This record gives sequence, structure tokens and C-alpha cells, in this order.
Amino acid sequence: MIEDIICAISTPPGMGAIAVIRLSGEGSCALTDRIFHSPSGRKLNEVAANTVHFGKIMAEDEVLDEVLVTVFRAPHSFTGEESVEISCHGSVYIQQRIMELLLAHGARLAGAGEFTRRAFRNGKFDLSQAEAVADLISSSSRASHRVAMNQMRGGFAKKLSDLRDKLLQFVSLIELELDFSEEDVEFANRQQLYLLTQEIESEIGKLVSSFRLGNAIKNGIPVAIIGETNAGKSTLLNLLLNEEKAIVSDIHGTTRDVIEDTMNIGGVTFRFIDTAGIRQTSDTIETMGIERTFRKIEQASIVLWMIDLTTPRKKIESLAESIVPKIKEKHLILLFNKADLISGEERTEKKNILPGVGDDRLFISARQQYNTGRLQELLVEAAAIPAISEEDVVVTNLRHYEALTKALEAILRVKEGLEIGITHDFLSQDIRECMFHLGEITGQISTDEILGNIFSKFCIGK
Repeated sequence: MIEDIICAISTPPGMGAIAVIRLSGEGSCALTDRIFHSPSGRKLNEVAANTVHFGKIMAEDEVLDEVLVTVFRAPHSFTGEESVEISCHGSVYIQQRIMELLLAHGARLAGAGEFTRRAFRNGKFDLSQAEAVADLISSSSRASHRVAMNQMRGGFAKKLSDLRDKLLQFVSLIELELDFSEEDVEFANRQQLYLLTQEIESEIGKLVSSFRLGNAIKNGIPVAIIGETNAGKSTLLNLLLNEEKAIVSDIHGTTRDVIEDTMNIGGVTFRFIDTAGIRQTSDTIETMGIERTFRKIEQASIVLWMIDLTTPRKKIESLAESIVPKIKEKHLILLFNKADLISGEERTEKKNILPGVGDDRLFISARQQYNTGRLQELLVEAAAIPAISEEDVVVTNLRHYEALTKALEAILRVKEGLEIGITHDFLSQDIRECMFHLGEITGQISTDEILGNIFSKFCIGK
């Protein structure tokens, strides 16, 4: 299949010191030669692979820029095709003019993720590794970087491939038995197959269970900031994010909708959620905001309950009746805010309020930034992210999680079928279903619709 030549700006949009423009497809060197002139006079088609060449980009008789051009030969390139990378100065004008020249000489603007899709199709890596490329680009912490690197190197794919190969051996023998059904023979040892189902159930179960950790690593650990109106929730959010994200006002009920943003603290990504203040109100919009607050509490792993120290004890205890039942199995940190406004004696009295509620307690002043450093330490401790080694396989992708869940259901049916002695054809069908879902992850089984959906989420130029 003859491919056209695609091109795109691969560096972030805007002005910078340099920019990189990529081309891929047979004839990329010849096309670049039409606008690139080397002082030596050598053509890119004549130079060795994996070499860098200085020269000028010419727009007719005008020198547009002095650039470095890197040449890659198939199959030893990212896409597996002949490729060229042009490193030019980062002027937006220069970038656009070079792109215009390439398009005018026959190249086509690449679609989202098209370079990576070509690499997948040319066998440079499987689908799970291709998706890891996007995860690596968007990694915002050491843990997410390590997980993405491990997946991109093929650790996840190898584990799935090994499981699939073991199933393939058994399903081949079972289907061979169907050809000799009248003779009642068994080529596949049922005891060995049963032991294999136990092994695969255990391996897939671990992968499915790792998604909770993987999702937290990739998208950030959800932290809900809750409390009464004017308790200081928005002030704390702005402080943690180091920007004016939420409106801070003495007027009650200012925050009426959920505000979210992420921040990396101590190598861990947290997704902070500022919620509407909890109180009795007749305002319809504010009531909707409070309902969303309770929904966000359900989604959070960590809850920061902001308690205004100037609030009467009975009112705090009354509020606890509606909050505490909703935060079971959450890591709850009680933050006694506005500590700068009360005496030491009042602090001691308030510290003993709500006995048995919460995993940690801390006196802070969000406005004065008192004890907020200790709060960050408590958040990292509460996250309890284990050290991720280069060998650890952690599922971070929802598509993978769903396929693994279906594969687990299928292997459990195989195990149950062996226990009750179901016929060969049904046993074979369940084994093949498990293999199908494992193959979906790596791309051994895929459709253009699935591939289009996956690569459409990539950035242009990757």
C-alpha cells in the first residue's frame, strides 16, 4: 500500500527558541530537497540514515531560515517509514511558511495521532504501547512517568501475550477434540487447564485491581474540600493551586458549582475539588450546588473537611450528622481553619470535638498560610502511593480495564465449566472470548473504528 507523505509541527504551538516539523512517508527526503539547500550541495536522498544536516530553507529565491534536518530511513524510524525532521527557529511565521512550502510540494497535513498510528500499523509497537506514548507525553508525576515508560517498553503487552499464548495452546487441543468427538478422546489435559485458569484468573485479577491505583496516578487522586459556607474552602483551593481559581468573598454561598484543578505535591498528582458550602438554603441554584457537593464526596478518595473555628460547637456537631455517613471508607482530614482568630484555650476545646471522626486533624489558617505545609505532607501520606518500579504493571487506561474485566468474566466461566464438565464446544467458546478481550488491548484484534477513536485523542504531530 503506497502511503502519501504527512507533515506536522510536532512542538507545542506558539513562539519558542526552536520548532520541529516532521514528515513521514516514502519520498520524504526527495520532497524536503525541493526546499532545503545544503552548503555541500548534497541531496538528502544521498546521505546516511540517522544523520543531521545544516542548510537553508528557500522560498523561491528567498532564504526563509537556517535549519537542521535529521534523516531517518525505513524501517529504523518512529513510524517505520522514511522520515525527516526539520528543526527551525521558533517563529510562528517561519513554522507556518515551512508548512505551506511542504504542502505546496505534495505533502499532506497529518491528522491527530497519525504518526503513532502509522508506527502501530508498521509493527513498531502494539496498541497498548501506542496508547502509552500519549500517557508519557501527558505524565505529570514520577509515578505516571514510570507507569507509561513500562507500558511503552512492552511490559504490559508481554504479560498479556504470555497469557494469550497459553490459552491458545489449550483451545487448539480442545478444538482438535471436536474432530474426534465420536471417539471420546481428550487431547487437552483438563487438570492442567484448570490450573491454568487459576493462574490466569489471578494474573488478570491483579491487573483489574491495579486500575484504582493506576487511575489515581494518571488522573490525580480526587480530594474533595467540603464544609460550611465561608469556612475558607475557596481560599484553601487557591493556596494549594497557587492561583486565584475560585472567588473568595465574605458573602455566603459564593461557590455554587464544583471547581476542579490538579496540582503535583511531593511527586503525587492531586485533583482538588472545591465544593459549594453545605447549609440550609431556599436558593434553588445553591441547593443544586450542595447536591453536587455530596456527589463529589462519593467520588473522592480524600476528604478535607474545613471547619471554621469561630463556629459554635453545636452547629458543627449538627453538620456532622449529614456529612459523616457520606464519608465512610474515605480518608478524612479535619481542618480547623481560622486558627489565628481564636485563643489557645479555645483551640484545645475545639480539638476534642467530634471524637472518633477523621483520620487526621490539623489547625490551619488558609488566609495566613499557617500549617499549610504540614497539610501537604498529610495529603502525600494519605495518598499512600506505593513506589512504582520499572517492572511493575499498573493499568491506567479505562479501555484496558473494561477489556480485562470482560476477560476475567470469560476465564471464570471456563473455570466453572471445567468444574461442572461442560461440552468441548462451549469450553472452547469461553476460552476464545477471553483471548479476544486480551487481544483487544494489544491490537491483535481491532477495527478501524476503535483505532480511529484511540488515535483521535492524540495531539497533531505525534
